[in-house]
Amino acid sequence: MSKGINEHMPGPSNTRERIVMAALRIIGTVGVAGLTNRRIAAEAGLSLGSITYHFDTQDDLLRAGLQAFIAEESRRFTELADQFQAGEIGLEQAGALLGDIATDTSFGVDHTAWFELYLQAGREPELHDAASACFAAYDRLATSVLRAMGVPAAADFAEMSVALLTGMQLRRLATGSNPDRLVEALTLFVGTLAEKAKPGD
Repeated sequence: MSKGINEHMPGPSNTRERIVMAALRIIGTVGVAGLTNRRIAAEAGLSLGSITYHFDTQDDLLRAGLQAFIAEESRRFTELADQFQAGEIGLEQAGALLGDIATDTSFGVDHTAWFELYLQAGREPELHDAASACFAAYDRLATSVLRAMGVPAAADFAEMSVALLTGMQLRRLATGSNPDRLVEALTLFVGTLAEKAKPGD
């Protein structure tokens, strides 16, 4: 559901942020298992001592990375949700929005890091609150879009919509499938919900 992490997030303004951004790029390239202080230092263009000065443990660094990513995702998707708070939209507009969200991920060098971060949250219960905040922003956007399409009880279908989008993006990542298929499936899903909402159905 995201572009490359470093494309959306503002440029690092201090050493700590440079370390976090470098770690996220590495996670997206080789996964959490390949994250080492030496590799982070090389990626960030910093001394090895800078890493240990700012982060006592790798878990601290992972938490910082997840929190930075989630803060940006929450901001971005909340802004999108606010655009649909008033007025109605049709299936074509909803499909275009879903297409933008679904296909803005090129799954390049650092674009898979968000999946890695969510998996890490599954391993570390202390990260659950941060991950929940991000999914809450996704749910809010889904609710706004479905409500604007006239779907009753839109909030009840929001989690399902987000789960479908996330699952299909994971499938696209794993198989290299065409993003158009993802957009078609999502548009069909929201179109079906909207159709069922019409009076007399």
